[in-house]
Amino acid sequence: MKKKLEHEAMSQFLTVDNNLEIGGITVSKLATRVGQTPFYAYVRELMTSRVQQLKSTLPKNIHLHYAIKANPMPAVVHHMAGLTDGLDVASHGELLTALDTGVNSERISFAGPGKTDVELKAALASYVVINIESAGELERIASIAEILGIKPIVAVRVNPDFELKTSGMKMGGGAKPFGIDAEQVPTILQRIAELQLDFKGFHIFSGSQNLRSEAIIEAQTKTFELAYRLAEHTSLPVAQLNIGGGFGIPYFPGEKRLDIEPIAENLDKLVAESASRLTDTDIVLELGRYLVGEAGVYVCEVVDRKESRGETFVITNGGLHHHLSLSGNFGQVIRKNYPVAIGNKMGDSQIHEVTSIVGPLCTPLDILADNMSLPRSGPGDLVVVFQSGAYGFTASPHHFLSHPMIKEVLI
Repeated sequence: MKKKLEHEAMSQFLTVDNNLEIGGITVSKLATRVGQTPFYAYVRELMTSRVQQLKSTLPKNIHLHYAIKANPMPAVVHHMAGLTDGLDVASHGELLTALDTGVNSERISFAGPGKTDVELKAALASYVVINIESAGELERIASIAEILGIKPIVAVRVNPDFELKTSGMKMGGGAKPFGIDAEQVPTILQRIAELQLDFKGFHIFSGSQNLRSEAIIEAQTKTFELAYRLAEHTSLPVAQLNIGGGFGIPYFPGEKRLDIEPIAENLDKLVAESASRLTDTDIVLELGRYLVGEAGVYVCEVVDRKESRGETFVITNGGLHHHLSLSGNFGQVIRKNYPVAIGNKMGDSQIHEVTSIVGPLCTPLDILADNMSLPRSGPGDLVVVFQSGAYGFTASPHHFLSHPMIKEVLI
């Protein structure tokens, strides 16, 4: 009999006969199919349903883009390219992955505060939209484009004069390496006109990983108002307004999924108003983690267990070298446990114990779970970490202590 998991951050998955089911396959069979542990597994169906849910809830004329940095696995990017309206990249490598999907190049945008000349040449030659991050970058773009004989397609990434409150990472407001300060944008717009570049519009992104709909509503409202003010400083049409993302997913005890309904209701009003204040402007919502984060799991295998002065430690073949954010070393001030389970012991009848799960690395930072109540486990059991579809594999130091590389699969 199949059962849905009750934990808020695990309820997208089912169990069958005490085994976690991942994309219709039990975790034990999936490990056999992959041929090794540890591995990451991402579920197509969960990504698809998340995009469909958003598209059915948000205003119809919102253009949904996938931010590749959340999970750049080529198979994932190809899948997301077929579901969304565009792709956003942050490096030459991500640009090549995006181009490989076959999407129209003008549906690809390139952001990042430190684009090299090589990256700018590649972006120009690919005819993607380049989000300008500084006055110096603008001049480099114009100079390189003249040499190549290409007319650049550009947008201005704006560092707004506000922030997304209670966000996991603040990307705007105050002094930031990202984007051009809002008060400097009028000068940049004048220079873009002088250089006769193909101006697309604005990219205004203020924060990420937010679970409070009221905070996102406030930031999005301010984003539209800022765009109106900035548009007054140019005669060039604003073809696109990228309002960023910021939608979070629950990771830790007590966190609830983001309530999308009030955000959608507010966006309905904002988009309707923008139709009269910005002529023929596409509104882009750029999301990464929210689209893929809950669709992924990280699976590793128990290799040993030990008692140390009254505490139980379960030791696995996976750890922070594969999943840095799980260890708390990717932005957490105080480490908190991700949702973790023993994937082959999911039944209610399992004997639980307070356990710490650690990896094989010679550092006390290599923690997968700290004093959690989990089914008693030993060698051969499979530890599953949920909410692992974003900022997992590529955000981790795989070569640390020279352990073997792991695999990723899309199922």
